[in-house]
Amino acid sequence: MNRKKIYEEVEDVLASFCQDCFLRKHFRKEKGRTYAHQFCISECTVGEKLKQLGNELSDRT
Repeated sequence: MNRKKIYEEVEDVLASFCQDCFLRKHFRKEKGRTYAHQFCISECTVGEKLKQLGNELSDRT
């Protein structure tokens, strides 16, 4: 996959799943932005997909 397609896939994932995520909004309100961000990175399956795409990008540089 080339870099442009990876960036497009990242944007698609963020727009489709993360923009209106109930858990992210809830955790931001109840526990703060840092906790919500950490949850998204470490426990959310969408965050795992984004990490995988990020690793593909860093491998291509």
